[in-house]
Amino acid sequence: MATSAGILLYRFTGTGALEVLLGHMGGPFWARKDDHAWSIPKGEHDADEDPREAAAREFAEELGALPPDGPLVELGTVTQSGGKKVTAFALNGDFDAEHIRSNLFEMEWPRGSGRMRSFPEIDRAGWFDLETAATKLVKGQRPFLDRLREAVPTPG
Repeated sequence: MATSAGILLYRFTGTGALEVLLGHMGGPFWARKDDHAWSIPKGEHDADEDPREAAAREFAEELGALPPDGPLVELGTVTQSGGKKVTAFALNGDFDAEHIRSNLFEMEWPRGSGRMRSFPEIDRAGWFDLETAATKLVKGQRPFLDRLREAVPTPG
């Protein structure tokens, strides 16, 4: 069973609205999709690797910079429809979503062509309020939004 860990970065706007940073999944399958095509920056880890360390590593690999400093708040684990278990950690901080540099993966494209092509794991990133994030995020990760809402105190 595959296990992944990731960081759900969040911030409060000047009006006190809660926003989260999501990444749009790269590659040809996701290219023309928007709703339910975004993910928290995350990736697989071995059973003996600390999920917090894996989450920080994957954040850096998928977005091109280390996560901001600060305490990670565990949001628990969900099992996605394909069976992958994802553990997420909330982190309060800011990040420039306009200038990401994601690592690449290779796949045969077009399928059956015998030609291997490289694609970014995350092709763009953005900040979203929780209502919008619920429509963007892949369905299996949506419980993290409710858990975040419960875990972080609202300003003021």
